Amino acid sequence: MKSSKYRDMRLLIFFDLPTKTDKHKESYRTFRQFLIHDGYIMVQYSVYSRFCRNYAAVSKHKNRIEKHKPKEGEVRIMIITEKQYLSMYIINGEFTYHEKTISADPIIEL
Repeated sequence: MKSSKYRDMRLLIFFDLPTKTDKHKESYRTFRQFLIHDGYIMVQYSVYSRFCRNYAAVSKHKNRIEKHKPKEGEVRIMIITEKQYLSMYIINGEFTYHEKTISADPIIEL
């Protein structure tokens, strides 16, 4: 099946979690580790991205975030198309290796 950059989507997770106490720090680490193990890649500190093939996958992962969200702090989800994500203007730096390889494009450069 041919991929479409308009159907393929990205989930962007933005979070701001308290880290003043040991309990807060543990909650932060647990949430961050969940994101990594669930296939998210770090775009910037406290901003993670996950590629999804369709809206059904987006819905599944939104529910997983709801289930694993920390009790305190702020977590936001933004859903955009892969086309929009790839049109991101980077002022300083570049797309990470993972951003380049985990996408709708089935060809991976080694």
